[in-house]
Amino acid sequence: MLSRIADLLVPAFGRLTVTTDPGADLPPGSIIAPNHTSLADPAVVIAALHRLGVEPVIMATAGLWRVPVLGRSLTREGHIPVHRGDPRASAALDLAAQALEQGRYLLIYAEGGLPGRKDAAEAPPGDFRTGLARLAERTGAPIVPVGQAGSRRVTSGSTIKQIAGLATAPLRRPSLHVHVGAPIVLTGDSSAGTARARAAVTTAWRTAATFAA
Repeated sequence: MLSRIADLLVPAFGRLTVTTDPGADLPPGSIIAPNHTSLADPAVVIAALHRLGVEPVIMATAGLWRVPVLGRSLTREGHIPVHRGDPRASAALDLAAQALEQGRYLLIYAEGGLPGRKDAAEAPPGDFRTGLARLAERTGAPIVPVGQAGSRRVTSGSTIKQIAGLATAPLRRPSLHVHVGAPIVLTGDSSAGTARARAAVTTAWRTAATFAA
């Protein structure tokens, strides 16, 4: 449901285009790792993946489950709440591993949060947390690096600026681009794997930023 809604709504807020690397197939049971810059980019990435025939399970902050209607939908569709700084956080990785073993796609934001910048400019991905690499090591799942650019033109900055951005985006129709890189398999310890994953996502982001310029 989320994928279909995103694919319907995102074109109303901007001009979405999608590209892929040669050989960027998305084998079932893959971990999809996009960069995270805006409250709008999950919808942008989900809409792009829907166009490629991919409907992922999403790991997202547990606070979303407290939103009326949305929370019930997230639970019904098997998405995974992440309780940061809570003993239940480890349970999220268990659920993620189960989803991958079932051949589902898993979308995870390795940066773990949004950047603190107030401007709408593009910037490389921030530091990655190690959960992505640990999950890949545990399951053997390939990682599909995804770069997105342009979503900060829809919403970014202070609350007032975010509301204003959403309100005016249908008139401005900013350029939004998602680029899907070729899958990689992480090897080595979690630190090395985390660095390699971040480098791959950064490369995908650079391509996306070029198209969205």
